[in-house]
Amino acid sequence: MTDQAVDTSGPAKAPGTEEPSGAAPPRFFGRERELKALRADIERAGLDTLAGRKTPRARVLLIAGRPGSGRSALAEELAGALTGTEAAGAAATASGALPWAVPGTGSGDYPDGVLRVGLTDPGGAVVPTERTAGELLGLLGVAVPPGADQDELSEMVREALAVRRLVLVLDDAADAEQVDPLLPENPDCLVLATSTGPLTGIPDVRPCTLGGLEAGAAVRLLARVIGQVRITVDPRTAERLAEECGGQPAALALMGGLLAAHPMASVADVAKQLHELPDPGEHLPAGARPLARAFRLVHDSLPTTAARILRLLALAPAGLADAHTASALAGCSVSAARSTLDGFVKLGLLRTDGAAHPQYAVPGCLAPLLRELLEDRDRPAEIQLARARMLERTVRRLQSCRAVTEPEGSAARRKLAGLPRSLRFPNADEAGAWLRGRQPALLASARLAVADGELDTLARRLVSALVRALAAHRGTEEAAPELYGLHGLVLDVALRRELPREQAAALLNLADLDARTGRTREALTRYRAALDAGKAAKDLYATGRAMESVGGAHEELGDYHRAADWYGRALAQRLSQGERADEARLYGRLGAVHTYAGRYGEALRNWRAAAAGHRRLGDPAAQARALSEAARVQEYAGRPHDSLQTCREAVDLARRAGDVRLQAALQLRLADTLDRLGDPAAAGLHRSAADRLLGEEAPAYEIRSASTES
Repeated sequence: MTDQAVDTSGPAKAPGTEEPSGAAPPRFFGRERELKALRADIERAGLDTLAGRKTPRARVLLIAGRPGSGRSALAEELAGALTGTEAAGAAATASGALPWAVPGTGSGDYPDGVLRVGLTDPGGAVVPTERTAGELLGLLGVAVPPGADQDELSEMVREALAVRRLVLVLDDAADAEQVDPLLPENPDCLVLATSTGPLTGIPDVRPCTLGGLEAGAAVRLLARVIGQVRITVDPRTAERLAEECGGQPAALALMGGLLAAHPMASVADVAKQLHELPDPGEHLPAGARPLARAFRLVHDSLPTTAARILRLLALAPAGLADAHTASALAGCSVSAARSTLDGFVKLGLLRTDGAAHPQYAVPGCLAPLLRELLEDRDRPAEIQLARARMLERTVRRLQSCRAVTEPEGSAARRKLAGLPRSLRFPNADEAGAWLRGRQPALLASARLAVADGELDTLARRLVSALVRALAAHRGTEEAAPELYGLHGLVLDVALRRELPREQAAALLNLADLDARTGRTREALTRYRAALDAGKAAKDLYATGRAMESVGGAHEELGDYHRAADWYGRALAQRLSQGERADEARLYGRLGAVHTYAGRYGEALRNWRAAAAGHRRLGDPAAQARALSEAARVQEYAGRPHDSLQTCREAVDLARRAGDVRLQAALQLRLADTLDRLGDPAAAGLHRSAADRLLGEEAPAYEIRSASTES
């Protein structure tokens, strides 16, 4: 949870030079004493340093304090100062709880800049280490293997940081177990961690504990937000208001925003109202109550509709909302929602990135207060209805995002034209930019929808729409890490609802990603589970696909006997269904594994069956490829004359298909065979023919001959 924080060590601005009231509260200034202490701690020799040598790990500095004390902003301010990148604070303001990176200046102690990730979700849940590590790798530009576990990803993070000199901000750590796997084994990096309390288990860490601001600084903060004149009129009342806020920067910022929004209200009025509010309850620690009371006062000052929108933002995934999210939650127009959200920014209730289509972030210190208020003021049925509206709107936006990538005149584009204008994207580039910007919130929305368990139909539609949009805009290879997690969510719902068809589909998708990343045994386990689910669903496509994939996994593992057995089972099913394209492909796969196993008779029969299947399908190029493989088997079996004849058939088919590259590759195979038969002149003619076909360009389709494999 990222906290708002400010301090005011410097003098207040002279009258007439202060910022206009109504501006969003400042994110940070001051805290000079704490900054000085933290800088000194960086230079301090660690307890585990021997003979003046640096410790083999990065130094860890801890900033401890309650939500709203300014711990996150102080960490980001220090990180920016150490790296010479003042943009760090701006990045934090713009991104809210999202991970971010600020490139370094290339000089100084930390030339590679700043990385920041949050270790606690806005909903209060601890972020799994594998997700945090994946976010860090993404910031570092390192590809994340789909389905990799915590240990693998943590090791990749340490390897990536071992060659860098940067500041790593780990925000809102719940305990040392979250921090330790991410610590760089590199003394040239620095880690700034924030937490509510000490991180027992991390050696040589002294917390810098933040309390409230002293009275003078707190009053200057109020003056920074509302103008010096209103403070000068009654400075003692301003001090009393600061005392009611417990000196907490976040509470003071809320009171400043409230006063700025009501220029006719006096500081005394607001101080009195805050004082008269009932105690928020013993369930809150004493130090958390000033912020809770300040938030309650601001909420209760809002018009009824705006107050309801604010409470419903507790449902915003990852604490991030845009105008469409707020519109769907509240059931109001998009323009009204955007205007209301902008008003919340001025009150200090939200932060925004200021983009043309902005996102709004709920400060982490306010997120639990929003949830508590929502549960107290709104009925469960209304909350669930608002959540359903939000998910439905998200599904439609994702469908629009994908449809805009389809060709003009397609069914998807015709369906897109029927959507309201506010849901459509003008072009694929804008849709892709929206998807990139909203991706963290969209992934969080999918996770929350599945975890909720009450809206599984919507959750399945949401995950399906997100998978298709990511594949359309990023491609399945680039989006594989996200797709892996989404397929896992589909599997969770399918298991909970006992939907074997969906189980089979999710297991097949997960297994395919496992297989692509070299986890063949894991893939094999999932393919077998998909086969069982497909049988339970009586889904012939899923069972056939699973049997073929089990065979493929065994082939990858070098178990050609089992591979042939499973390919044979899949082929038998396809033959019973009359699926000719699949039959031809499976004959080819059987031919390949028999070839690898040295069973040349079986291999030749299957390659010829594959060629016959492609002939019946009217695909001469595929028929030529199958015959070329048959020729290779004949060559392996010591039948070069038969191989020569079969290869000539393949050349003729490739010529008729107009596949120049395949024809040239086959001409080269003929040349190799003729060389072995002692006819170099004929071999030269075929090589010349291949050269004429391709000129200087190397063939894209290569057929290996026996001579190149020996």
